[in-house]
Amino acid sequence: MNKPMEEKIMQLQIMEQNLQNIIIQKQNFQAQTSEIENALKEVKETKEKVFKVIGTTMISVDKEKIEKELTSKKEMLDMRLKSFEKQEKQVKEKFESLQSEVLKNIKK
Repeated sequence: MNKPMEEKIMQLQIMEQNLQNIIIQKQNFQAQTSEIENALKEVKETKEKVFKVIGTTMISVDKEKIEKELTSKKEMLDMRLKSFEKQEKQVKEKFESLQSEVLKNIKK
């Protein structure tokens, strides 16, 4: 195998690792978004006092304030998720293009 082909294969391996990292981070943000959505639902439905855990302490907080805080966090996570989805798509496209190029050269 020639040197340029070896370099392309190394690039493929690096791109695959990058893609895996992006997917892991995206899944992490999806899990956080889900937690926030559940918390928002609970806060909106409750008629009781609302508490927030800070470190090892639980404090009472204003319901509207916590709703705004959670909504803001969710919006931020949604933006970051879209960014990761865009990155994932771009890396996948580059990966697939390079992969097909390498496969064509290997079959020769």
